[in-house]
Amino acid sequence: MKFQVRRTRGALLPALVMLAWALVSSTPGRAIAQAGTAESSVAPFLWQPSMNVFRRFSVDRPKMIEVFGGVLGLKPLETFNLGGGSQMTRFGVGTSEVKLTTTVPRRRYESGKVNEVIGLRLLTFFFPDEAALTARFTGSGYPAPRFQSVGTRRVALVTDPDGQWVELVVVPGAPAETFDRIEVGITVSDLAKSRTFYREFVGLQELPPVEDPLLGTTKYPFRHGTTTVNLWSFGTGLPVDTGSAGIQYVVWNVDGVDSLAKARNITIDQPLGGAFGTLRTVWLEDPDGVTNYFAETARAREEGRPGSLVR
Repeated sequence: MKFQVRRTRGALLPALVMLAWALVSSTPGRAIAQAGTAESSVAPFLWQPSMNVFRRFSVDRPKMIEVFGGVLGLKPLETFNLGGGSQMTRFGVGTSEVKLTTTVPRRRYESGKVNEVIGLRLLTFFFPDEAALTARFTGSGYPAPRFQSVGTRRVALVTDPDGQWVELVVVPGAPAETFDRIEVGITVSDLAKSRTFYREFVGLQELPPVEDPLLGTTKYPFRHGTTTVNLWSFGTGLPVDTGSAGIQYVVWNVDGVDSLAKARNITIDQPLGGAFGTLRTVWLEDPDGVTNYFAETARAREEGRPGSLVR
């Protein structure tokens, strides 16, 4: 489409307005992407009122399915075939998903305690009944979790079959929506840089810092809807795990995310492109190389910006 603006008296401004409107109308959701810096963060592009998390593992798939499905009791969702004999096993937690896939080349994998490795180190799930949860562990042949009292909660740390850490939080008598939440814990090398990334680039809501007695550190929470990202640091010089886990956001305008990432010099792991038919994605990295993966689905693209974002 070609536009011509005549420089007649009083006509220039209306013509420019019409041009801008034509761009927006002809390419829904793309005008912001073309502007590049129209948004201060990617938060306005977020469509799902939560985040997803993926876990790459190197053990037998049935072991991971048994723990995340049978023991933790997460809701099973449709399994996706990724090609080449690879599969994505999916579980639901409220509007979030936990996605299990096998390891891939090119990424770094490290095992170790939460305070021993930099990367996405901890997944936190919430439960109403300690006895029932413990019975599922022991009934499947796993040791009973060792719960401790933290305020009104009971909390335990366990490892999944691949050796990565999971936090179990029991909150008796809590509202049902409490158990639709998920938290993601990231050990970082530089708190200032990581807090800036999740607050100013991703645009998550920063909550007050919280002392974590189990980990012996201060965690810095950032929330979007029913998902919270917790940041903490145990210093520099630790080995780095960039492969075992990452975060996924469902967005309605991935072009806008891509433009802002380029404008802010955010590291791009996999460039903007199509995947699995109608899915369009861009894979970014936080300051420590933790994957922040933005996916535009057909439904999100069609519906566009949500009427109200749950922060």
